Amino acid sequence: MPPSALLDPTALDPSWLVLDARGEDDYGQGHWPGAARVPVSDWELAAKQVDTNLSEDKHWRTLIGNLGVDGQRPVAVYDDGRMTEAARVWFILQRFGVPTAVLDGGWLALTAQPAFQSETEPVVPTPVTLATAPGEHGPVGLVTRKELRDQLGAGTQVFDARTAAEFAGKDLRRNARGGHLPGARRVGHADLLTADGRMKQPQELRAMLEGAGFHPGERIVTHCDGGGRAALAALAAVQAGFTQVDTYYLSFSDWATDESCPIVREGKS
Repeated sequence: MPPSALLDPTALDPSWLVLDARGEDDYGQGHWPGAARVPVSDWELAAKQVDTNLSEDKHWRTLIGNLGVDGQRPVAVYDDGRMTEAARVWFILQRFGVPTAVLDGGWLALTAQPAFQSETEPVVPTPVTLATAPGEHGPVGLVTRKELRDQLGAGTQVFDARTAAEFAGKDLRRNARGGHLPGARRVGHADLLTADGRMKQPQELRAMLEGAGFHPGERIVTHCDGGGRAALAALAAVQAGFTQVDTYYLSFSDWATDESCPIVREGKS
């Protein structure tokens, strides 16, 4: 595994396989030389389907291998600077044992490097076989709705990375129900980043999470509404030194569909 799940742009060298998690238009206007584009929208949709969700090992190993990712060469992934899409790809790749790091600051940080040059010709990767062992994964595990529902109140710390309005149930997004999981603590994903879009320093992240009531020696489960912010929260927790980190990737939009899953809103459950 890479020494860190976060990579400074100055450390990017030819030893890394680079993936671009931006949209097709942005990618076509310029990308890191040799970087293949990850079809993030397709991946996001597939993760929500019963027959292609993240427990379907064969399906995802094929998708990952189609990007030229063999599980041996470390992967660096970047997005437009919001960090959520790169974190989403990072979470999925490390879920299948691929040594992966998010490029800190994304495309904006890359283009700020001296003598940076991009290319516009699309990269068509050669499909390979992902060599990692089934069940092997990186620092963050995957939690299902049922698992989290059954574990609430049993020492699991729930890290809600959504906005204050979502947490309070004032912003339902596209959900039938709004609010938050019982006992959840909120640290908004934007608070994890500096003003220039970089991840805050580990000691600052740790102080922020401890201030919100999270204990590094205990298990923490991150979630948002649809996965990207939850993945960024997991990345931040790992950077902060938390060693028992899991992600409820399908997140609140999945939770809200199940009436057996309790929700707190405006002080009412």
